[in-house]
Amino acid sequence: MARIVMKFGGTSVADLDRIRSVAARVKREVDAGNEVAVVVSAMAGTTNQLVAWCTALSALHDAREYDTVVATGEQVTSGLLAIALQTIGVNARSWQGWQVPLATDGAHGKARIESIAGGDLIRRMQGGQVPVLAGFQGIGPDGRVTTFGRGGSDTSAVALAAALRAERCDIYTDVDGVYTTDPRIVPRARKLAKIAYEEMLELASVGAKVLQTRSVELAMKEGVRVQVLSSFDDGATLGGDLPGTLVVDEEEIVEKEIVSGIAYSRDEAKLTVRGVPDRPGIAAAIFGPLSAASVNVDMIVQNVSADATTDLTFTLNRADLPRAEKTLAEHQAEIGYATLLADKEVAKISVVGVGMRSHSGVASTMFRALASKGINIQVISTSEIKVSVLISAEYTELAVRALHTAYGLDA
Repeated sequence: MARIVMKFGGTSVADLDRIRSVAARVKREVDAGNEVAVVVSAMAGTTNQLVAWCTALSALHDAREYDTVVATGEQVTSGLLAIALQTIGVNARSWQGWQVPLATDGAHGKARIESIAGGDLIRRMQGGQVPVLAGFQGIGPDGRVTTFGRGGSDTSAVALAAALRAERCDIYTDVDGVYTTDPRIVPRARKLAKIAYEEMLELASVGAKVLQTRSVELAMKEGVRVQVLSSFDDGATLGGDLPGTLVVDEEEIVEKEIVSGIAYSRDEAKLTVRGVPDRPGIAAAIFGPLSAASVNVDMIVQNVSADATTDLTFTLNRADLPRAEKTLAEHQAEIGYATLLADKEVAKISVVGVGMRSHSGVASTMFRALASKGINIQVISTSEIKVSVLISAEYTELAVRALHTAYGLDA
C-alpha cells in the first residue's frame, strides 16, 4: 500500500464529465489499497475570469481582496469532486487551505508556504477517507486567505506530499509529460522519460508551463518524487503502460543530454531606467523599493556612458509592470533618473541542460542559430545549466524552432 498525492489541473476538471472521470481515477487508486489525497485547481478558465474582474475594477487592486476572489475557483472544484467521489462510494471530504491549515507568509498573491499541519489528514487517510484539497491557497499570519501565484496548485500538491510523507506526487494535466519544447510550436518535439530536478526548475522558471517553479524547487528540497501525467490517458500511472515524465535526482539519469529542452516566455516585459547617476548604491536604490513592492526582477544589464550616467535595463513579469513603474516613479527624486522606458513586446528564450556543465560552445551555438534567422538579442543571462536571451516577441516561434534543430532535439 502506498500513500499518494494526486493533483489535477484546470483542464482535468473543466466540466462535470471530467470531474466524474477524475473521481473514477481516484477510486481506482483507493480500490488498489492506496491512501490517497487529492489536490485540485479551478475549472479551466475560471481563474482567468476572476483575475479579469479584479483587474477591470482596478489595475492596482488590493492584493488581499484579490486573493479573496481568486481562491474561490478551487473551493468550487474541491467540493464538486468530493461530491463526485461520494456518489461512487468513496469516503471523501473537501478541505480549504485555511482548514488544514496550510500556513503561509503575508505576501498576498505570491504567498510562500511556511507549514502544513498534516497530522489530521494522515489519520483520516489511514481511516479510509480521501481528502480533496483546494490548491493554490493557504492562510496568512493576518488570518486572511492567501494565494501562491498562477500554477500554485502544483506547489500545494508537492508541499502536501512532503508533509504527508507520500511515496510520490502525481501531477495530472493536459499533456502526457515534459517535452523538449512546446509541441504546438515544434511538432517534432520529444517527450522526456526523465528529467533532473535542476533542469525542470530552470525550464519552469523560464516559461515551461508544465510545472510551477516553486513546486519543482520544493520537490528538489524535500526529495519528493514527481511524475507528470495526462489525465486523458487511461492507465497512466507510475510504472504503467503509458508513463509520463519522472522528475528525479540527476544521479538517476545515466545519459545526460547537453541540452534537454528549449523554453520560452511571452509573459515578460522590459523596463529601462535611463539617465541614472553612476554612483555606489544606485542599484540598491532602484531594486530595494521594487523588492519591497514584491516585484521580481530577472535579467539585468547596465550600460555606463561618458557623462557619468548609466542606463539600467531589467526584465520582469508583464503583470508587475504597472506596479514597478508606479514604485520607481514614487522614488524618482531619491534615485535621480531621467526617464523610464517600458517594452511589453519581448519574449525570453532559454536553452537548458545539465550536460552544459561538461560541454562548451552551448551559448555560441545559440547565438549563431538566432543570427542565421536575423533575430537580434537584446539581453543575455546565463547560469550553470541555462542560457537565456531576450528577443522581440514577434520572433518567438521562429527562435524556438531554430534552436530545437540547432541542438539536435528534433525527433
